[in-house]
Amino acid sequence: MHRLTAIGLMAGTSLDGVDVAVLRTDGETVHKWGPAMSFPYDAPTRATIISATKAALEGREEANDIAVAGNMVTSAHIEAVRNFLSETGLRRDEIDVIGFHGQTILHRPPLDASSIGRTWQIGGGGIIAEELGIDVVDQFRQADMAAGGEGAPFAPIYHAALVEACEFDGAVAVLNLGGVANITYVPADRDPMGLVAFDCGPGNGLIDEWMVRHTGHHMDEDGALAASGSVDDEVLRMMALNPYLKRKAPKSLDRYDFKLKAADHLSPPDGAATLTAFSAECVARSVALLPEAPAYWVACGGGRHNPVLMAELGRRLEGQVLVAEEAGWRGDMIEAEAFAYLAVRSLRKLPLSFPKTTRVPQPLSGGSYHRKPVNL
Repeated sequence: MHRLTAIGLMAGTSLDGVDVAVLRTDGETVHKWGPAMSFPYDAPTRATIISATKAALEGREEANDIAVAGNMVTSAHIEAVRNFLSETGLRRDEIDVIGFHGQTILHRPPLDASSIGRTWQIGGGGIIAEELGIDVVDQFRQADMAAGGEGAPFAPIYHAALVEACEFDGAVAVLNLGGVANITYVPADRDPMGLVAFDCGPGNGLIDEWMVRHTGHHMDEDGALAASGSVDDEVLRMMALNPYLKRKAPKSLDRYDFKLKAADHLSPPDGAATLTAFSAECVARSVALLPEAPAYWVACGGGRHNPVLMAELGRRLEGQVLVAEEAGWRGDMIEAEAFAYLAVRSLRKLPLSFPKTTRVPQPLSGGSYHRKPVNL
C-alpha cells in the first residue's frame, strides 16, 4: 500500500500550545515515527482563545474574539510548522500532507438520536496550505456529527494501530489524560468494529481550573498541591453523582461540562486532592461501560506526568496500569500523531470513526482537503 509522510498538528483544550509530529504511514500500519516537537502558545494567544471559548459557550458566535482567536491559532500553527521544519532539517517537499485539528472552542454532542450536535474547531486549514505549500486535511469531526455521531473521540483507530504494534495479551484500554479524559477499549481480537471509545470525565480540566483560580499556575506540577492535601470523601461522593457518569457509551464532553462548585469551600490543597481523585474515579466508573475489564491500561497525555493522579488510578483500576513510554509510545505526542494518521486515512477514504466510538451509524470517513497552491 502507498505510504505517505504526514505531519499531525494538535492543540488541546489545556491550551498548552501546538504539538507537531511526523508519521510515515499508509493509513493502516505505521511504518515509521518521525520527529516530534511542541511549541507553546504565547500568553496573548492563550488569553484570546479563552475569551473566544467563553463567547462560543455563551452563544455569541459573531464575537470579535472568535475571529481574532481563529487568526491567532492559524498563525501559531504556521509558525510551529516552519520552526519544526527548520529545527529538524525536513524539507517542505518531503511532507505529503498535514493533518490540522484546529483549536476546539465548543463541543456540544447531540442531545438524543434525533438531534445533531455541534463541534467547533477554529483555525484555517486552507490558509495553512497556502502559506506552507503543503496539502492540508482539517475539519475531521464534521462529517461524523452531521451523520448523528458524537464527533469525539477521534483518536481510537490510531490507538488501535499502536496497540496492534505491541505484544499485549488481552484487551487494552488507552487512556488519554488531557483537558478531558477519554478511553479507547481495544478488544483482544483487535477487530476495529469492536473498538469502544468515549469521554469518561474531566481529566486535567478541573485540576487546571482550580490551579489557575487558587495559585495562578496553569497546572499542578508533579501533583505537588494535591499531594499536600486530603481527599474530601463527601465532596467526592457528591461530584460522582453527575449523571454523565451513568450515561451509556459512546458519549463525549465539552471541556467545561464539569464544574468546580462542589469543591468551592475546600482549601487549595484539599481541593486539588479531591479533584484529582475525582478524575480517577470517573475513569474507574467507566469500566462498567466496557465489554470487559481491560488487562492493561496505557496512560498518555499530560495527566500521566501527575504522580498523584496515576496513584489514584492504580488504586481504583484492575489490570496493569502503564504510562505510554512503558509501551514504547510517545505519550505527549499521541494526539498529534493521530491526526497525521487520520489525514492519510482521510485521503484514502478510510473510516475515521465507528459506531462504538462516536455513535455514528456506520464506519465513516471525513475531513476537508485543501490543496497547496499549484505553483509550489
